[in-house]
Amino acid sequence: MDEPEQQPRLRGSARDEAIRAQIEPLAAGERPTAVAVAAAVCAGLGTVNVLLWATGIGVDRRPSAALVGVFAIAAFSFAIGLWQVRYGAVLGFQAILAGTVIVSALSVLVAGNALAIGLCAAVILLGGWLFWKLVRVLARMQAPVDAP
Repeated sequence: MDEPEQQPRLRGSARDEAIRAQIEPLAAGERPTAVAVAAAVCAGLGTVNVLLWATGIGVDRRPSAALVGVFAIAAFSFAIGLWQVRYGAVLGFQAILAGTVIVSALSVLVAGNALAIGLCAAVILLGGWLFWKLVRVLARMQAPVDAP
């Protein structure tokens, strides 16, 4: 009885090279959905932060205009960088997103009601999903483009 010959399992750098060979680089002008979502999140956070500060909703003591301005400028800068599919912006946003997911996971430990737990769970799930999707985008951004 002849058994089909199995390919040896690739390990280490051989496995890495095989995976890299399968990654399709981003086309010129291509904007993956995850990057567009991340840009919208940044722009939305910047806008909401400024609007909440301007109206004073939900705060006992207003933060300084400088602090709100710095956050808004950072959020809008990230949004622009993400929209232009800049590697540094995607990587920086992922770092902030990872920190946010970690803080939300730790916040579940001190959540006082079901609403707080639900908000933490939403941030963890949505942030984790977006983080995972951006990992693939970063890989595609680094993939070498074959010159014709």
